[in-house]
Amino acid sequence: MAIATYTDLQTSIANFLARDDLTAQIPDFIALAEATMSRELETRSQEKRVIANTVSGNEYLALPTDLREVREIKLNTAPLTVLRYYSPVALDEQYASEGGGKPKGYSIVGDEMKLRPVPDATYQVEIIYIGSIEALSATNLTNTILSRSPDAYLYGALAEAYAYLLDETRASQYMARFDKALAQIKVDNQRAHYGTGSLQISSIYQRQSQAAGN
Repeated sequence: MAIATYTDLQTSIANFLARDDLTAQIPDFIALAEATMSRELETRSQEKRVIANTVSGNEYLALPTDLREVREIKLNTAPLTVLRYYSPVALDEQYASEGGGKPKGYSIVGDEMKLRPVPDATYQVEIIYIGSIEALSATNLTNTILSRSPDAYLYGALAEAYAYLLDETRASQYMARFDKALAQIKVDNQRAHYGTGSLQISSIYQRQSQAAGN
């Protein structure tokens, strides 16, 4: 059967397991596979953007709760101000003065972003980041990963199911299929971002090098 929705996925998992006593656990198997995908994947559907405003005199700003990796942080000023990342110690060393100003650097401290110089006014901060996969549920029946790669969801959930059943052989078999599906998603995502541009540039560089050598 086609796996197009959360309901379809649950039915397919039950069919593969050939059991009717794990209905209550199947959503957990899916959620566990989803957690792994959120940690390992950086797909376009996980790229998110949020806008927040600083408070004058407050150097801390809350980060998105599902943030896994920062892509870019900038102030929407004229012109735009892209903030540079520093470790917490390096940020304090670079901006040791307690004076305020327009932030130029940031660091991550727990669930917050630390800005320096300390904002002297309200600035609009744009955060572009990699977040978690949009979780499937009874009210969210599909997402980009399920639409494009239903096999990843299926194999990941089955690996978790057989681990739950203490069937190490089948758990390993489906985990291998899950890992392969994740690897293919990563390649597909890389192509979508970069195409074959790097290969073309490499070829041009090689021809130039050969010409220079002749």
